[in-house]
Amino acid sequence: MRKKQYIMLILGIFVAANLSAQNLSITSPDGHLKLTVADKDKVTYQLSYNGNSVIEQSSLGLSFKSAPAFDESFKIASHKKNSQKSTWQQPWGERKNVIDNHNELLVTFSSNRKKASKYQVRFRLFNDGLGFRYEVAKQKGLSDKIEITSEDTQFNIAKADGATAWWIPARGWNRYEYVYNTSSFNSIDRVHTPFTFKNSEGIHVSIHEAALVNYASMTLNQGRFGELEADLTPWSDGIKVKTSANFKTPWRTVQVSKDAIGLLNSDLILNLNEPNKLGDVSWVEPGKYVGIWWGMHINENTWGSGEKHGATTKETMRYMDFAAKYGFSGVLVEGWNIGWDGSWFHNGDVFSFTKSYDDFDLAKVSEYGLQKGVRLVGHHETSGSVTNYRNQMQDAYDLYAKHGVAQIKTGYVADGSDIKRIDDQGITRYEWHDGQFMVNEYLHSITEAAKRKISINTHEPVKATGLRRTYPNWIAREGARGQEFNAWGTPPNPPEHTAILPYTRLLGGPMDFTPGIFDMSFNGLGDKSNRPQTTLAKQLALYVVLYSPIQMAADLPRNYEANMPAFQFIRDVPTDWQDSIALAGEIGDYVVFARQERDGQDWYLGALTDENAREVEVNLGFLAKGKTYQAQIYRDGDNAEWKNNPYDIAIENKQVTSKDKLTLKLATSGGTAIRFKALD
Repeated sequence: MRKKQYIMLILGIFVAANLSAQNLSITSPDGHLKLTVADKDKVTYQLSYNGNSVIEQSSLGLSFKSAPAFDESFKIASHKKNSQKSTWQQPWGERKNVIDNHNELLVTFSSNRKKASKYQVRFRLFNDGLGFRYEVAKQKGLSDKIEITSEDTQFNIAKADGATAWWIPARGWNRYEYVYNTSSFNSIDRVHTPFTFKNSEGIHVSIHEAALVNYASMTLNQGRFGELEADLTPWSDGIKVKTSANFKTPWRTVQVSKDAIGLLNSDLILNLNEPNKLGDVSWVEPGKYVGIWWGMHINENTWGSGEKHGATTKETMRYMDFAAKYGFSGVLVEGWNIGWDGSWFHNGDVFSFTKSYDDFDLAKVSEYGLQKGVRLVGHHETSGSVTNYRNQMQDAYDLYAKHGVAQIKTGYVADGSDIKRIDDQGITRYEWHDGQFMVNEYLHSITEAAKRKISINTHEPVKATGLRRTYPNWIAREGARGQEFNAWGTPPNPPEHTAILPYTRLLGGPMDFTPGIFDMSFNGLGDKSNRPQTTLAKQLALYVVLYSPIQMAADLPRNYEANMPAFQFIRDVPTDWQDSIALAGEIGDYVVFARQERDGQDWYLGALTDENAREVEVNLGFLAKGKTYQAQIYRDGDNAEWKNNPYDIAIENKQVTSKDKLTLKLATSGGTAIRFKALD
């Protein structure tokens, strides 16, 4: 063959190879986001915002224990496009009506081999971000028993150099309960999601997942600088996911906004979950509760038996009197059941979920509360011994249902990787809270409770991924550092903590933070002791800023009765909303939310700041036009500051309309809470 012919042949092969590579793209409905899927050297996706790359070309794929991986040998075989715009209603939530508006690209990838030769990825592009998931059909090499050893999804961050990230470590002993780090990408190793960052061009991004069902939680691990890889939490034997044919992964999500508040106004996570599977859920009741809880954290009471035992019949009835008097729907009682004496943290097998201590009469207190319109809020602490809990679950839930208990707070206090289960061979295994086994175990408690019309508030949970849409009785969960760390955490939650949570943890769903502490000085004031590092007004603002359909007035009754004017806001504020709007904020600095009561006219506003005092101007254009409102304002007093003068609070009224603006003066770690009461 002549040299010229040889060169032309090689060029022809090269051209043909490149012609076989494909690029597919879709844009968001508003045109700001663009997704590109390619298969030139390997299967990749790329996401841009207004022409600027947010996620650079990033690999897709899965690896299996007993089958070849979905790797660089795959090419685009076919694709379908679709669009949707619809509105659906939440039975409870931040807003009643949710708009689902997205463009979809379903891509089929195939490889010229005999086993594991086909998979699909479904992409949905919203105005507020991207969701995508793997969909794997039954095929040769992938049938009844599939073991995933890694998910090879990447998130290669554009302009990571100069970006600022807010994150907590993953695969640690304290699950999700860490103080948030604010850092450059240089400091990031393995992190939990939602993982939120602002790139060097000021674009705000949060990577998370939606609809986490029968799969391991996705954490993110940084390899090369700016290259994040999906890092699934393993089983005790090292396998990441155990499944079978026709499986779908959770959605991998990338929320994108030009500013911080755009993340807060996003419904992407909810929209990627399946609709309600429970049918009529009118029995799920949002509301506010008090409880026998804070006294244990500040050492006035004990969970275990003895002279300081908190969960007694007499004490519970006293709390029920308080709840009925001031309009609370429930009383949480922790420490009522046998098992709290001794080293319960290290041995959850001691717990009985049907037998109470001798000084607590479950039937008597529940009946007493029901006569007053107050329900007993149940409590089950497992200490991570989930087999012991599952063996008693049906009887325990039946007992609560018999006595009119409609909500249960469950707890899984145990170090990370220390969840105790007994396998089918009777062998003790230890798992992570966010591994596939526990993902399924948490959901099992939800579906069992739903059979009895009981809602669950999970503490020490797996992270929230929007499953409240599919299972509306999963009414709240913890999953971050809550108020209790202000009693004994060393250090307690810093002032910036609640100015970070809305942009990180709460992007996944509601959090039972338990706000409303009025006594800041149980360990003394100043900045050296364990105490809430906030002003009193900021504690009120938390009820609006940190969303949950169930909110606790967490302090002791006597502390509320000693400050009835401020307590009035907690009595008034709803927990279920017609609409919610983030008005202003910067991650870790401050946040301002306005929320309208469900099926009502009144609006509520909450604003809080970090350790820095600041003024924030708020436009009241969210109020109904043509209406006059009485603004009942609870703000930091002129001399308020969190360290030594947290109690200085000013309460004032003024008339406003949608044409007005308010200047909010926030003290150090301070806040403002406002009720806008419609007058006509």
